[in-house]
Amino acid sequence: MDLTMADGENWISVGEALLPDAITLRRAIHEEPELGLDLPLTTQKVLKALEGLPLEIRQGPSTTGVLAILRGSANGRTVLLRGDMDALPLTEDTGLTYMSRTLGAMHACGHDTHVAMLAGAARALCANRDKLAGTVMFMFQPGEEGHHGARFMLDDGLIDPLPDVAFALHISPNMPRGVFASKAGPLLASADVLKVRITGRGGHASMPQDALDPIPVACEMVMALQTMITRTIPVGDPAVLTIAKIESGTTNNIIPETAYLEGTLRTLSEHTRKAAQEGFLRVIKGIADAHGVRAEPQIIQGFPVTVNNTAATDLAERVAKATFGEEAWVTMPAPMMGAEDFAYVLQKAPGAMAFIGAAPDGTADYRACCPLHSNRMVLDETVMARGIAMHCAYAQAALAEGI
Repeated sequence: MDLTMADGENWISVGEALLPDAITLRRAIHEEPELGLDLPLTTQKVLKALEGLPLEIRQGPSTTGVLAILRGSANGRTVLLRGDMDALPLTEDTGLTYMSRTLGAMHACGHDTHVAMLAGAARALCANRDKLAGTVMFMFQPGEEGHHGARFMLDDGLIDPLPDVAFALHISPNMPRGVFASKAGPLLASADVLKVRITGRGGHASMPQDALDPIPVACEMVMALQTMITRTIPVGDPAVLTIAKIESGTTNNIIPETAYLEGTLRTLSEHTRKAAQEGFLRVIKGIADAHGVRAEPQIIQGFPVTVNNTAATDLAERVAKATFGEEAWVTMPAPMMGAEDFAYVLQKAPGAMAFIGAAPDGTADYRACCPLHSNRMVLDETVMARGIAMHCAYAQAALAEGI
């Protein structure tokens, strides 16, 4: 396959030429999903897809992630392109012919498409390395779903020296097909896990006065935390605190000794993150003291806020419009409260993440499609041609123009 791009040609035809291979790779990964930081089957597929290309391959001790480096004809800037590789712990129910063959694991967040698009971009850019005014890093990253894979790859020294700019694409079934969307500044939230163990004193349900019931204390904590958020955190710099799990008791006539709460805290700035964490600890302690129970709160630090660099976002918008037309780009009016560990990369280097719409073909209302993280989530695979082209166009522009 000749992927050489003629002068004056854009990357669309190259992306379309690579689409069949991208679909094949995506489906192979989809059938064998893996979780966490150790993805040997997925990594093997990535290395096979990159075989024979003029790439320097780096791997570290902490994960099965891969960093592939392409050095262009000129020794100029460096751009990093990221694709995450891991799946989610749920059982697929799509009925696809290539659906997951692993019970309890599914590519429900589109990472299989991210890998396929990035591998396609690597092939395309290798074929056109003479047009690149610098170096391209292709970051195939495991452990995005809560496992801090990007941080581990950075800590392992794989991304050294740091790139001048970094870029990532994330597929979305709830956007029009082939449209790119992003915004400058905070794009996605930080996400911390909250846990509380409440210890009272067990007893008979008929004699609560002789026990110290942790269940009403736990319920009071849940309601008080919601009040704390709405009454101490400004709406212009918001926080979302959700207690998603309450666990206590064994039967209907026993007051248990312990109760457990678990949830998440999401914010769009480090200032609000700190304030909300302090508020969480204050509320838990105050209510526990008021009722005479012992509370053991825990905050497990999650991903930081994903912050897009303004110049990098502007460049992404220009590239999308120049390549696909004015209608191909939408500037998001507000951030989303989901989280992404590409945030770790954006803490080290300026860059941007953008979404690409992949609502299934024939969808009447893309907003009604099964969303990311659904066991019924499906995508229009053909948008991967645009994703490949966008990766390539962004890399070429970022190396030529800088930000």
